[in-house]
Amino acid sequence: MIRIFGHYMSKIFLFLMLTEFMICHVSLFAGVHLNALYNGGAPLDSFDDLNTTALVYALSVVLSMMSVGLYQRGQTLGPNMMLKVAVAFLFASLLMIFLFFLFPSLYYGRIVFAWAMTASFIGIMAFRGLFFHIAGAEAQKRRVLVIGTGKNAAEISQLSEQSDTFMIVAYMYAKDKELMIPFNTHMPEGWELTDYIFDQEIDEIVIAVDDRRKKLPLKDILDCKMMGVQVLDMLGFYEKELYKINITHLHPSWIFFSTGFRLGFVARVLKRLFDILVSLIILTAMFPVMLVVAFLSLLESRFRAPIFYHQDRVGLNGKVFRVHKFRSMRVDAEKDGKAQWAKANDDRVTALGKFIRKTRIDELPQLLNILRGEMSIVGPRPERPQFVEHLKEHIDFYDERHRYKPGLAGWAQLRYPYGATDEDAKQKLQYDLYYIKNASLFLDFLILIETVEVVIWGKGVR
Repeated sequence: MIRIFGHYMSKIFLFLMLTEFMICHVSLFAGVHLNALYNGGAPLDSFDDLNTTALVYALSVVLSMMSVGLYQRGQTLGPNMMLKVAVAFLFASLLMIFLFFLFPSLYYGRIVFAWAMTASFIGIMAFRGLFFHIAGAEAQKRRVLVIGTGKNAAEISQLSEQSDTFMIVAYMYAKDKELMIPFNTHMPEGWELTDYIFDQEIDEIVIAVDDRRKKLPLKDILDCKMMGVQVLDMLGFYEKELYKINITHLHPSWIFFSTGFRLGFVARVLKRLFDILVSLIILTAMFPVMLVVAFLSLLESRFRAPIFYHQDRVGLNGKVFRVHKFRSMRVDAEKDGKAQWAKANDDRVTALGKFIRKTRIDELPQLLNILRGEMSIVGPRPERPQFVEHLKEHIDFYDERHRYKPGLAGWAQLRYPYGATDEDAKQKLQYDLYYIKNASLFLDFLILIETVEVVIWGKGVR
């Protein structure tokens, strides 16, 4: 794993992305030559003339593939991957058409791009087949040594059974109060830690002792760190592996001394400009759709119910504001006046509401909240005051999510399905804290790209 602007990315999938970028880049050159060879097109006089178009084309394909989740761990060869690649190429085609309209000099003809896309698709599928065959599941996993054999170590052991990102090579005995790791998985006696790390090609050490006051082999751990082995505590390991802050192990001192949890003045200004720009683009593109939805809403209610739904939500620093949405439920959805979470297959949702909730069209009016500065494009989901008061009493650190402006899209919405219980709220808080800690325009852009996948496949909708 490597860290880009505070966000962890898999080295092996970064390599896959860069290689496929090169495949697409070369494919456009191949498209020009094939066009000249089979269709009598003009041969390529200079590589410089086509290089800019090739770079834009390759970037369009890679971003489209990222948007449908093709650079996430757990990928397997098969019809599902082929379908996702095909959808990514469709998005790339639409993006290139838009770019050709803005920059006509990039255009080299339909036949050239048809050849290029065919070559890219074949090249990417062939390379992925070779890549996954050679790398294999185990080769994609980092090799981890856990220091500890008690409850915390057992927690990591359970996590490793479901993980496709790391494998535990051994556990180092640390005299924990409870021994919960079997002896046959302990680091063999007689080994120096540094020698064992070198011999077993360990990538990472996780300090998972139950009692932090226990004496640790600090000099050996320091030597391993200086050898280039990453050393993490439980919180750092969870942050890296699950992209969340585990509040079970969270203590205020960790927040005090850890990097992140701060957005500088320049970053705040750039984020605000980003919010305004993206909101205006989406509003311009989706305005005809919004008009159609408004008209259909009136027809569905026989002109008896409002088009929009307005609701109080908790925003930055606990300030309450009014959020705007297209109405997707009956007007008597909360006739008893009691706030309720949406349920799976909720019978309060109208026929039109099911569609606009699934496609997230119901949330488009919130772009007005963003332009007014009450929300951001990316941030924690704003919750209702009634829920917030309850959750603050039952979940530690819950109020910290309000130190950041709420968002239309968010890291928790991507990583966890719709929440309707206290436990769901706790899980989503851990992802919100990860975002707040590592917030950057890079992560915002990544979330925005991956949100496309959520909208297309209708993930987490109720």
